[in-house]
Amino acid sequence: MSKTISNSNGSTGLKTLCRTAIFLALLIAVQFVTRSMGQYVTGSLVNLVLIAAALMCGLWGGLAVAVLSPFCAFLIGIGPAFPQIVPAVALGNAVLVVLWSLLAGKKDAAVGRYLCALAVAAVAKFLTLYLVIVKWLVPMVLTLNEKQTAVLSASFSFPQLITAAVGGVLAVLLVPPLRRALKV
Repeated sequence: MSKTISNSNGSTGLKTLCRTAIFLALLIAVQFVTRSMGQYVTGSLVNLVLIAAALMCGLWGGLAVAVLSPFCAFLIGIGPAFPQIVPAVALGNAVLVVLWSLLAGKKDAAVGRYLCALAVAAVAKFLTLYLVIVKWLVPMVLTLNEKQTAVLSASFSFPQLITAAVGGVLAVLLVPPLRRALKV
């Protein structure tokens, strides 16, 4: 057992697992602490943490955080009010993480790659959530009154583009120096 942990591959895998767990815990804590601050604050910070997880833990670590966090948030009462929406949020998070990881995941990625990832991933997450939740779940799966329909439709439309873009801008500013500091 100690040989596995002390060799370079085991040590790297353990570090990635620990970073992934830290990002998952951080994401849930951010949601809990900022939930009263509104969608733009919470959503932007959630997207920052998702992107940072993708860039610092790799694709699989980022995906783990992206997919597990909405389910954890729902279970502790800080996520979407309807359980049918939780997998859709996980899908939107996964789209964001995959695109950031593929487009800007290299350790030496240029600023242009970060900006490309920011634009493409923000639009893709917005479109995913809009199509799945607003155009499919709300009208065809969920039984909602007019007010609930309006609130959900508003929450999972344009604000998603804004929060993904703001989270991306924050990631462009914060992740490269954090990577250098932690030698990730």
